[in-house]
Amino acid sequence: MSTKDYIEKDYYKALGVAKDASAADIKKTYRKLAQELHPDKNPGDAAAEGRFKEVSEAYDVLSDPQKRKEYDEARTLFAGGGGFPGGFGGMGGGGRTGGRSTSFDMSDLFGGSGAGSNLGDLFDGLFGPNSSASRTGRSTSAGPRRGQDVSAEMTLDFDEAVRGTTLPLKLSSPGVCNTCHGNGARPGTSPRTCPTCGGSGSTTSNQGGFGFSEPCRDCRGSGQLVDDPCPECRGTGSTTKTRTITVRIPTGIRDGSRIRVTGKGSPGGNGGPAGDLYVTVHVRPHALFGRSGDDLTLTVPLSFVEAALGTTLRVPTLDGSVALKVAPGTPSGRTLRVRGRGVPAKAGPGDLLVTVEVAVPQRVGDDARAALQAFAAAQPDDPRPDITAALRATSGGADHA
Repeated sequence: MSTKDYIEKDYYKALGVAKDASAADIKKTYRKLAQELHPDKNPGDAAAEGRFKEVSEAYDVLSDPQKRKEYDEARTLFAGGGGFPGGFGGMGGGGRTGGRSTSFDMSDLFGGSGAGSNLGDLFDGLFGPNSSASRTGRSTSAGPRRGQDVSAEMTLDFDEAVRGTTLPLKLSSPGVCNTCHGNGARPGTSPRTCPTCGGSGSTTSNQGGFGFSEPCRDCRGSGQLVDDPCPECRGTGSTTKTRTITVRIPTGIRDGSRIRVTGKGSPGGNGGPAGDLYVTVHVRPHALFGRSGDDLTLTVPLSFVEAALGTTLRVPTLDGSVALKVAPGTPSGRTLRVRGRGVPAKAGPGDLLVTVEVAVPQRVGDDARAALQAFAAAQPDDPRPDITAALRATSGGADHA
């Protein structure tokens, strides 16, 4: 993204959100717009395609906290691309406002006692501390530009997320135009060097006694002009393409994780590298298993007899089944651990956590009722001794209440 884009394009307006909108609001709005404007839903609609590119570019900046901060700083600093708000009345001296002399202090503008250091910090944030822009004040927009990162989402089955897999992902995103091969000019013609900036992509202007560089307004920072645009991409050098990318899902990936696929984003400009693809993974719930970190969870019902007398259960795992011994007198809600039958991980597989719950029958037949009553008579132990003792201690007062 060039600095000129930051200065001239209102990304908040493109998405229709306020400047103080939260990240969640920005994401929600972008998803809605992307669904409405997606080329697959609007085939042949050039206006929808252009709007789709616009909102995608805006979301790419506003969804990244660092890019959003740099964008806001650039917009504030250059105030619409014309320079510093209000201009300078002369370096280190007085301008005139409303007919009276005013004193201008650089530290007032940049919020510190040393204006030079703060100014350098600000330009480092906008152009990068190692860029030629921060060292010399010249824009590097005419040189190779890295392509934009692309975001996508993918939904997996529970088993695929646990074991890992490789899946195809179909994307519709900007790609290099096959007709002009990215230079934006009609086949048989070539872009020419911009006469305004001499191909540098930047121009220098003076504000009072202060000179600074900004992207060239004629070539939009590219350093070149296209007189006869490519009919396929209309001079942009890129078109929306549908492509299929193979994404490797690592073993044990969790719901909401983000996978980075290097070099599979939008193509770069002027021979620059492509951006990256970021895939957010969603995992469908399993009919039986849950997950807690690298452990699998499973709830198994027990009959009263099994809980009281003990039993050996056969419980399922993701790759078969395993025998689980339940000790006599196991209470409802106890969790039993089967080691090594959880989610595969680098540090070793997790465990299978089996929680047993005593199932109470909804209907009891006459024979079963008689057997339970006989059991209750033969089993005089009070299951609530503490509560019974407390009731006995207060029974006198409760009876009179």
